[in-house]
Amino acid sequence: MREQPHTISGSKGASSLGLVLPLARQYSPRLIGGLLALLAVDLLQLGIPRLVKRAVDLLAHGVASQMALARIALIIFLLALGIAGCRFVWRYLILGFSRLIERDLRDDFFRHLLTLDRPFFQKNPVGAIMALATNDLAAVQLAGGMGLVACADAVIMGIAALACMAYISPHLTLIAVIPMPFLALLTRALSARLHRRFLKVQEQFSRLTEFARSAITNIRLLKAYTQEGAQAEGFSRLGRQYQRDNIRLAGVHGTLFPISGLASNTSLLLAIFFGGRQVIGGAITVGDFVAFISYLYLLTWPMMAVGWVANLFQRGLTSLGRLDEVMAARPTLADPARLLSFPAGQTEISLHHLHFQYEGQEQPALAELSCVIHRGEIVGLVGRSGSGKSTLCHLLARQYPVADGAIFLNGVDINRLSLAAVRARVAYVPQDVLLFSDTVAANIAFGNPAASQAQIEAAARICRIHEEILGFSEGYQTRIGERGVKLSGGQRQRIALARAIILDRPMLIIDDSLSAVDLETEQEIISALAAFLPGRTCLIVSHRIAPLRDAARIIVLEEGKLLAQGKHAELLAASPFYRTMFYQQQMRHREKEL
Repeated sequence: MREQPHTISGSKGASSLGLVLPLARQYSPRLIGGLLALLAVDLLQLGIPRLVKRAVDLLAHGVASQMALARIALIIFLLALGIAGCRFVWRYLILGFSRLIERDLRDDFFRHLLTLDRPFFQKNPVGAIMALATNDLAAVQLAGGMGLVACADAVIMGIAALACMAYISPHLTLIAVIPMPFLALLTRALSARLHRRFLKVQEQFSRLTEFARSAITNIRLLKAYTQEGAQAEGFSRLGRQYQRDNIRLAGVHGTLFPISGLASNTSLLLAIFFGGRQVIGGAITVGDFVAFISYLYLLTWPMMAVGWVANLFQRGLTSLGRLDEVMAARPTLADPARLLSFPAGQTEISLHHLHFQYEGQEQPALAELSCVIHRGEIVGLVGRSGSGKSTLCHLLARQYPVADGAIFLNGVDINRLSLAAVRARVAYVPQDVLLFSDTVAANIAFGNPAASQAQIEAAARICRIHEEILGFSEGYQTRIGERGVKLSGGQRQRIALARAIILDRPMLIIDDSLSAVDLETEQEIISALAAFLPGRTCLIVSHRIAPLRDAARIIVLEEGKLLAQGKHAELLAASPFYRTMFYQQQMRHREKEL
């Protein structure tokens, strides 16, 4: 499979925070509770160095007693218990907060995907979308969980530790924090590079995911063409690039963390050297010096966390930007501001100078097409490949937008009707049959889950697939595998047709969905449909003319234009193009029989 172009860039970054802010407000009590518990942990931690200072000073002055030291030890133990309890609370609340954000964001993302239409999915490969729903959402969750905790902890602990250090010795505190501005400047310089490299990693992961999905989906084709080796090499090539991108990203992250550690250790070195001199000079006590070192140790975590937090937030913002690009996408089809109710009665379709051109195509797929498909009429649609047959089916099924005044249903412009109302009246069988990895019965009843077994079997009988289903190992409860892999092409098409029939909708569109069925079976199915369809409007696309001979009317398309229309006998007499197509097909059919 070829590598698919990737169009999700994630360039929005911080401007995409609006995607999660409403969710954050929704769970703000949980977040506030977690932050208060985190604050309590930090405040309790600050008390321990003060107690250690007192114990050291008592020992240094020779006035310590076992009772006094035991009392200090007991208080430290109680503080430790409080720290442990509050740590559990903030982990439960804040990490739970991030999981709730992830869940709701994933739900919103999936619901939004369901609103988008064909043009979006034609531009964005499935693998890229799957990567967003897994890898990118995980990065957002990590930033909103441990990233938020680390950031809040670093700020609270950093400010509090600095305040306690300044209380002991402002001069020594100024000396100890000398490395911090250099660390801040380095972090700022590396953050932009971190963003770019993580974005590249995520894009490469999307390509890797899409390649794997495409290969697995088309595994039978790969084996038939003996392309296993080429596919393995292609996957390995993408994997090596993904590994190289990750190593380059690790280079940036690996620079931040060691330098953060170097800065904290440099601060410790300065504190020991200059603090020791102050102890010797009598400016501070030994207990003050020990407490100052303890507070500096507490400050070490915020200094070292700078790089880690920057990494988590950059990853989260990058992934959030990629998600926001999809969430900002809008369907090309939308309901009008003022809707009209769907007209009652059987469905009549009127086309008035219908013109449609796909994006990026120079020639129109349909040009000045005008015709009427009357209520309850079975109409055949024929023409060479590329003549616009499937395009017309797509437009009638409301999968692409059309200009106002081009398609009318029962005399009402289709653009004045809601999408749901139109689609709810159309049973559409696309040219590319899609089945689910489920039972035969579940696939037939997909659009009508409440259908009874009798209804399922009746639809299967019309499609001449009932007897074959009974021959399966478990009948209608037989699982057909991914995309119906256990079925033949003709069986898949007939099950898809049964799925449309069981909807019992006023309009049925069959887009060349019986091409894998033999001619005789196709004729039987269309004859059976005629008995099922009274009162329903039906459009049948077929590359074979013979099964359509009994249709009320046959429409012939050529290069997107209406070439001819009429009954089979009329077209044979009046249309050389139609006549040539029919006789060529007859000759090929006889040659196959011979």
